[in-house]
Amino acid sequence: MLAGPNAPDHGISIDDPLIIDLDATLTDAHSEKQNAAPTFKRGFGFHSLWSFIDHGARGTGEPAAPMLRPGNAGSNTAADHKQVLRDALHQLPWQPLWRVGRKVLVRTDSGGGTHEFLDYCHRRRLQYSIGFTLTDEIVTAMDTHLSPGDWIPAYDADGQVRDGAWVTEATGITELTGWRPGMRLVVRKERPHPGAQLRFTDRDGLRLTAFVTNTTRGQLPDLELRHRRRARCEDRIRNAKDTGLRSLPFHGSDANHVWLALIALAMDLTAWMQTLAFADHDARRWEPKTLRLRLFSAAGRIARHARTTRLHLARHAPWTGLLTTAFARLQPG
Repeated sequence: MLAGPNAPDHGISIDDPLIIDLDATLTDAHSEKQNAAPTFKRGFGFHSLWSFIDHGARGTGEPAAPMLRPGNAGSNTAADHKQVLRDALHQLPWQPLWRVGRKVLVRTDSGGGTHEFLDYCHRRRLQYSIGFTLTDEIVTAMDTHLSPGDWIPAYDADGQVRDGAWVTEATGITELTGWRPGMRLVVRKERPHPGAQLRFTDRDGLRLTAFVTNTTRGQLPDLELRHRRRARCEDRIRNAKDTGLRSLPFHGSDANHVWLALIALAMDLTAWMQTLAFADHDARRWEPKTLRLRLFSAAGRIARHARTTRLHLARHAPWTGLLTTAFARLQPG
């Protein structure tokens, strides 16, 4: 493979899996469009569901399978999550069989925390790390059975101990009847940000959040940090909005499906261009607006001579050196 060790599936294993993130986003429609509908935020438009392959902290990520849905589509519709994940798995280069294996990890927010979707991940032998909604019964059981010593410090984004945040495992102290065996419930508590409003399930002025996973290896803070890194998917959604998802231009549903596919194709080409051309440069993580400003809008002059076409760039431009390096790396042969 051209990307070598920079490819997202290079050297994947149970302990270092390929990560597929699923997330939904709203796109407003400012005129009547086919299949547009009211949204849960009192808007009008679409509620598309996306899957992204995470390229890790050194890179960005590539879209695997988008699904265009009406604005009133549910956030936790298991059938849609299963279809998008199925389509994403079909995009993997090694074409996995039904039982994919634990070398692939699926991450979602609590929208994926349904019996049906977790059963699907279990049947396909996938690792998962999925947001989970805490109930009053679970929180009450935690109050009864957990002591302060059961909580251990959580990590920040750099893997260092985070002040004011702790994690614990609540699998054995609460009733999880009906869920698949091997599912672990991990809970995080932290001091809320100034001005944040607490919920009924929060305790002692601390915000409680939870996720479930079937990963058996690793320390709890590491597993919790891995789950919070799902926030990188929000970056991919923002990139999609900057690449054309902010508005669907056509009235017809079929045309808007094509538009969605073009957005995914553009993001795919951009992500792999960055992976191949800028593997050792910060430009690998630049977002579309930065790429347009610094690279895609660079002034140049096309010259043709002796049956060859050449692009002349300004020598004094600040990013000319990076562009010429990228061109050299992307040349075939």
